[in-house]
Amino acid sequence: MRYLLLADIHGNIDALEAINESFDRVLFLGDLVDYGPAPEEVIQWICKTGAIGVCGNHDFAMATGADCRSSPVTYDLSVSTREHFRPLISKDSLEYLRNLPERLTLWAEGARFSLMHATPRDPIYEYLSGDASDAAWLPAVGDLANEEGWLLVGHTHRPFVRRTGPLTIVNPGSLGMPVDADPRGCYAVYQDGKLEFKRVRYDVSRAVARLHSSGLPEKVVISMSEILRNAGRHP
Repeated sequence: MRYLLLADIHGNIDALEAINESFDRVLFLGDLVDYGPAPEEVIQWICKTGAIGVCGNHDFAMATGADCRSSPVTYDLSVSTREHFRPLISKDSLEYLRNLPERLTLWAEGARFSLMHATPRDPIYEYLSGDASDAAWLPAVGDLANEEGWLLVGHTHRPFVRRTGPLTIVNPGSLGMPVDADPRGCYAVYQDGKLEFKRVRYDVSRAVARLHSSGLPEKVVISMSEILRNAGRHP
């Protein structure tokens, strides 16, 4: 089985459709919506592929009206895009987001995979970077730290793999809104016990054009366009 690992797509259908990769199953790690111009299209793509996934903080906020508690740097953008797109998303798609679990466990090729957006201690909201110390990760991971397996997370928008005890923690990075100075979408592939990180170049200008035609406030469009083009670099 070949697994496609996706996280933090954030309404960027152009990055999603640019993936030219064979796969048997998609595993997604939260945040299908907010920021990007095509949340409905992203949800439909995920549903059509039969993907298995978990709820991110932005999915939860879109579905329930809760505070997304995102980074202060982009918080206003998340609120603006969410308020704009919520009335435009179908009832079925909102219900899909509402029913996403906070965490999932599955077995594949004899290995255990735990899926969640953030950390086992706080599966929707807690930010913990890949280069944080074991002293930070161990209490966040809890009992999983004592068991061999894979913990798949998203949320930070930065790809990493690390070991905490016998546990391998993987973040495939953000497909739709990378912040590591590389505007190509991030994702990962798992097959036969091996993990491979990948980047996909997509038509950023097309994603920007979607923003301009979305009806979002011009200030939001300009800010989001810079984020997509520069991926955290200063323009």
